[in-house]
Amino acid sequence: MRVEIWSDIACPWCYVGKARFERALADFPHRDAVEVVHRSFELDPHRAKGDTAPVLAMLTKKYGMTEAQAQAAEDGVGAQANAEGLAYRTRGRDHGNTFDMHRLLHFAKERGADRQDALIAALYRANFAEEASVFDDEERLVALAAEAGLDPDAARAVLADPAAYADDVRADEREAAALGANGVPFFVLDRSFGLSGAQPVEVFQQALTRAWESRAPLTVLADGADGTGADACGPDGCAVPGA
Repeated sequence: MRVEIWSDIACPWCYVGKARFERALADFPHRDAVEVVHRSFELDPHRAKGDTAPVLAMLTKKYGMTEAQAQAAEDGVGAQANAEGLAYRTRGRDHGNTFDMHRLLHFAKERGADRQDALIAALYRANFAEEASVFDDEERLVALAAEAGLDPDAARAVLADPAAYADDVRADEREAAALGANGVPFFVLDRSFGLSGAQPVEVFQQALTRAWESRAPLTVLADGADGTGADACGPDGCAVPGA
């Protein structure tokens, strides 16, 4: 069974939702048969590279909040992150363009799902829990890629080429739009069930169970092994014409 997760590094609920989903998956009886695929989604795709601002300034401008309301919102998300065992800085974070991070995540995916998962975890931690910014600092991104087991020179080359993996990011975003996703995190289970938002662990558990139980058994339309006339190989060997 495949679970696809559309997310953005700038999204705090993606950070929290990833932790909650992983808790649900850890207790899922068929977890070893579940493939998790991370996909790209930019919350602010038109934001220019280099346009970095404090999170509170972004919240007040985008949502019409007062600064006090924006800080209260950050404190609320921070409390929920802490409840999941995640560190979260509610003061002094910044916000910017995430396109290069998504390109790096596709580069990591080519080197293995474990590398991609390690990189997304490192990026989340760096953005939400650490002081050094992940925006507009390519060497910071290179260091995080190396921490995830990726070759730093190769990661640096990806960042130096604006076209590298750009099409992969855009393809993920088009697919999200086609599926009706207008926010993240967005979870798609076996292309049969969708979940939006950082749902409680129990909801993820129910969704995994339902998706697993709804998997349709294979219907064989023709089977050469039972006399339909088509040649086939089986556990006892292959039928050789004329033998």
